[in-house]
Amino acid sequence: MSASSPAPAELCHLSWDEFHRDTRVLVEQLVGRSFRGVVGIARGGLIPATIIARELDLRLIDSLCIASYDHTRQGEPQVLKGIEGDGEGLLVVDDLVDTGVTARLVKELLPRATIVAVYAKPRGRETAELWAREFSQDTWLHFPWDCASGPDGLRYVEPLAKQSQ
Repeated sequence: MSASSPAPAELCHLSWDEFHRDTRVLVEQLVGRSFRGVVGIARGGLIPATIIARELDLRLIDSLCIASYDHTRQGEPQVLKGIEGDGEGLLVVDDLVDTGVTARLVKELLPRATIVAVYAKPRGRETAELWAREFSQDTWLHFPWDCASGPDGLRYVEPLAKQSQ
């Protein structure tokens, strides 16, 4: 979705339990493969990267910081912090491959890394080797760290830093 795209047709608010379960489904596809470390694409990939590192018993964890989203739209990706090397032996994790823009940038930066995501959409799925669950392209996901529980269920909340502005 570009900055000028209309709002998504559907919103999906993911719970912590649902996200954890889906991340473990992804891990089941990775068990038995050999990686020297895990790299989470910040911010969304950090939480699943930690879960995956724990489940694969890996202690080398790093981050690749790429900014391209706010809670309603995707823009041009910006590398804020990179990783040295070509990615050999690294498992790069993101929460979602949406259009594939971020994953294609990661492939340029770390061509020998394995890229996975907990969730995929049709336009981005070819950029990840594995994912646990697919959503339609017009579904906008709100992740557990973006939500709070209320009387009507989960809802998106602004980060505290933005709430005080």
